[in-house]
Amino acid sequence: MADPFPTCYLNGEYLPIEAARISPLDRGFLFGDGAYEVMPVYGGRPFRLAAHCARLARSLAALRMDDPLTPGQWREMFAGLIAAAGSDDLYLYWQVTRGAESARAHAPLPQIPRTVFAFAAPWPAPPADLAERGVACVTAADTRWSRCDIKSTALLANVLLRQLAVDAAAAETLLLRDGRLTDASASAVHVVFGGEVLTPPNSHEILPSTTRAVIEELSSRAGVPWRAAPVSEAQLRGAEEIWISAATREVQPVTRLDGQPVGTGRPGALWRRVHDTFQQWKRELQGTPW
Repeated sequence: MADPFPTCYLNGEYLPIEAARISPLDRGFLFGDGAYEVMPVYGGRPFRLAAHCARLARSLAALRMDDPLTPGQWREMFAGLIAAAGSDDLYLYWQVTRGAESARAHAPLPQIPRTVFAFAAPWPAPPADLAERGVACVTAADTRWSRCDIKSTALLANVLLRQLAVDAAAAETLLLRDGRLTDASASAVHVVFGGEVLTPPNSHEILPSTTRAVIEELSSRAGVPWRAAPVSEAQLRGAEEIWISAATREVQPVTRLDGQPVGTGRPGALWRRVHDTFQQWKRELQGTPW
């Protein structure tokens, strides 16, 4: 990932990211007590803005926090970051923490001003050979906490799981719990088995991915059958195709898993149909109101 653009947003101000400062007693810094979102921007237009804002509100509610900004204030802040970036294709990161109190205390949860931080960063280009070679992934036991449906800033387990992929020169770590597929360290996982796309159903064990919802819609649009259903480890390892999806990945084909080929070992035909439909849809959205 490239470095963020120089201007960030912190608690109502746009300022150089090097000048941004928070209190060392901020509960986000001390406890990971916060929630975050990542959203693509295509052609200067935020993608799935309402869905991302709704998920942030759900995560904050699960953490017993109200959303500190109105929808209009979020939109205004995003527009400011996009304008400051001077780029049409980028992604936005934003987070809300419970804020800084006068001491380090686990509880009671304090009623204090929230810390709101956001930045824009260049859009990460996919691998140049993605359409020909796909990406490699590894598997690991899902060691995350039991409320993965909250998009929390407390991501140490995800970071360590992602490092397993880096160590193996792979793109992602796919996660298994009790013999079932859950997520990847920072992606949703889609498995083509028996000619249809299967994605594990949303639950406390899985982040409700906005990009996953996009892939489901586009699969229908492309005439590719899909359904939410449990995926066993045997189905994962015997899959005809595997895809990973995320805000900054869109949808990518997995062609090797733990060193073994997935299907033919090349990006599959169903992935190509959904990927091409995604790119067409992005073009259709350019210039439309957001």
